[in-house]
Amino acid sequence: MAMVEEPLYPIAILIDELKNDDIQLRLNSIRRLPTIARALGEERTRKELIPFLSENNDDDDEVLLAMADELGGFIPYVGGVEHAHVLLPPLETLCTVEETVVREKAVESLCSIGAQMKERDVVDWFIPLVKRLGAGEWFTARVSACGLFHIAYPSAPELLRAELRSVYNQLCHDDMPMVRRSAASNLGKFAATVEPLYLKSDIMTFFRDLTQDDQDSVRLLAVEGCATLGKLLEPADCVAQVLPVIVGFSQDKSWRVRYMVANQLYELCEAVGPEPTRTELVPAYGRLLRDNEAEVRIAAAGKVTKFCSIVSPQVASQYILPCVKELSTDSSQHVRAALASVIMGMAPVLGKEATIDQLLPIFLALLKDEFPDVRLNIISKLDQVNQVIGIDLLSQSLLPAIVELAEDRHWRVRLAIIEYIPLLASQLGVDFFDDKLGALCMQWLGDQVYSIREAAANNLKRLAEEFGPEWALQHIVPQVLEMITNPHYLYRMTVLVAISLLAPVVGSEATCQTMLPVVINAAKDRVPNIKFNVAKMLQSMIPIVDSTVVEQTIRPCLVELHEDPDVDVRFFAGQALQACDQVMCA
Repeated sequence: MAMVEEPLYPIAILIDELKNDDIQLRLNSIRRLPTIARALGEERTRKELIPFLSENNDDDDEVLLAMADELGGFIPYVGGVEHAHVLLPPLETLCTVEETVVREKAVESLCSIGAQMKERDVVDWFIPLVKRLGAGEWFTARVSACGLFHIAYPSAPELLRAELRSVYNQLCHDDMPMVRRSAASNLGKFAATVEPLYLKSDIMTFFRDLTQDDQDSVRLLAVEGCATLGKLLEPADCVAQVLPVIVGFSQDKSWRVRYMVANQLYELCEAVGPEPTRTELVPAYGRLLRDNEAEVRIAAAGKVTKFCSIVSPQVASQYILPCVKELSTDSSQHVRAALASVIMGMAPVLGKEATIDQLLPIFLALLKDEFPDVRLNIISKLDQVNQVIGIDLLSQSLLPAIVELAEDRHWRVRLAIIEYIPLLASQLGVDFFDDKLGALCMQWLGDQVYSIREAAANNLKRLAEEFGPEWALQHIVPQVLEMITNPHYLYRMTVLVAISLLAPVVGSEATCQTMLPVVINAAKDRVPNIKFNVAKMLQSMIPIVDSTVVEQTIRPCLVELHEDPDVDVRFFAGQALQACDQVMCA
């Protein structure tokens, strides 16, 4: 009797938990479906578990989402692809629920299963499912159906293919905008599976109808399909059928549609070829860069480098640069920030002469912009300009602005400058750096913002690695050590951080002679935070210095700190002493 009851036990628990009022129990039960299926075996999973799940009418979206997710990978548990069709009924039910994320996950799982099914099974089981959903009474079923055609179509015989195209046509003209939106967003995937003959006739008819839809939410999704369809068609067909649509969309009455065009336009340039791009798409792009709506200008400005890289430098200089100059003084700070994030990439595209004559003034204007994000976006991409115009011209034209930004009132701008300094230093060379930027690097160690002080300490380490330990000992270390007498403990702590970062770079001898005495002396500081940081630093120095130094200098200091009244100081001193002992044992 026990042998009979044992396999029944997991399904009994599942049924109980799936009917439990506690949502977490129901969720856990769904997540354990693969385990339960293995316990039941393939045949009982097909005959008992899957029908049970099909009849399960849970009303919680989280449980349904988990079920849709689990069923997508369930083929191995039902006996392989030969029996994959048994998974379709529960997923078909989930395709009709009201919650969008559940439907989308169910469609995703159906696509995954359908792609693995044998051609005969797709015809017998999957295509009827698509047709049922496509003719569903409730709009949710019809929305889900649109995402399944690209899986069903390749396996269908000629008659069924014609029927599927007819069903998709009906969905493109559905009364519900949600269905038409789904048809528009999935049209590209469906088009990729359709034969060239029907692509030019049927699919392009669907596309034209969707682009003329009354709802802007449908039209803007049709825009997304423009680039996909353009790549599927021959260039001549693309110019004749897709190009007029996209040019028309660039002047659509809805700014959301124009926004989508601004995001997609550069992709279409490759599909139509250089001449139509120059005559049709460049003027359209110019209109978008000068659009009345700031959101459209933001999207267009963000794609300016990609667009310029597709067209010739002459076309970019003649038609696009004038618009870029206007955008650099745009009334919207977000437009200027979008432009600043990509404009540096135009330098390699336009070449040295155009960059110097036309782009440099724009860079300088954006570097002095009142909005910090604009300045930040320019700073973070300066290296792209340096590769084109060379360091001499960069230092003459942009360095004064960089030095000014080093004292910017917004700390994130100062931080971006600090992170750029090592790259600038490697390109300027040591002499120029000492002359122009050396004092700035020390100044940041005394900044009021912790993130700046921390970045400044890391910056000194990277500079020491770039210019070598001798340079660091001469120009950095003495100035850092002087700051240990600062009356504010936070700045003294920054000095300790800088010393710990510089010690591995300058080497054992210099560390012992110049930096270690300062650290040992800081152990007598009145502030506990300084003392436990001394303990941590001494621990980090143990691998760098000689074992005799550890025994004669570091250990006595740590022993003293280990008897400190403050519990944190004793803790870190104890950790450091353990590290000392390990070194001595080794």
